[in-house]
Amino acid sequence: MTEPGLLIIISAPSGTGKSTLCRKLISNFPSARYSVSLTTRAPRRGEVQGKDYFFVSKNEFKQKIKRDELAEWALVHGHYYGTPKDFLKRNLLRGKDVVLDIDVRGAMKLKKKYPQAIFIFLAPPSFSELERRIKWRKRNSEATIKKRLTNARWEMGRIGSYDYLVINDRLVDAFTQVKSIIVAEKSKVNRSEEKIKKLNLI
Repeated sequence: MTEPGLLIIISAPSGTGKSTLCRKLISNFPSARYSVSLTTRAPRRGEVQGKDYFFVSKNEFKQKIKRDELAEWALVHGHYYGTPKDFLKRNLLRGKDVVLDIDVRGAMKLKKKYPQAIFIFLAPPSFSELERRIKWRKRNSEATIKKRLTNARWEMGRIGSYDYLVINDRLVDAFTQVKSIIVAEKSKVNRSEEKIKKLNLI
């Protein structure tokens, strides 16, 4: 029997490098799978169905809510986003680690349903540095910058709800720390039932 995989939930304010870190994790852990969300918004240029998102109609999304097929969902700027339960269950039972890049509100919903998950908060080295990074993105309007900074301050106030805090000053260091967390979690006795059986202690 295969040990269940880990559900690794990573949250961070916009501009902290969360997406880059998650991609690096997937490429470095052969057993890891990226949780692809559902959304009702239209695909953006270069986005691929089933890779970036599962693009569905509002009616289809609402049917999934009714059938309780989503681990969590939210309405953001007029579009629905959600995490499919089946994807999580299927991969975790196969021993695959699932990496979920999700905002704080979504993470708190998942914490109630998956208390065994690993919750990691990725933070900038300082709030002023985060402000600099967000303003550096020239495509952001002043209104967008203000909104993102307000959201970031609120999100960083919820760090205490997470298991681990990782500061992303340098991506290589942040990745090493997250990798160490995952390796340590996989070595916990309460996650090693099958390994213990193989020791033939009885």
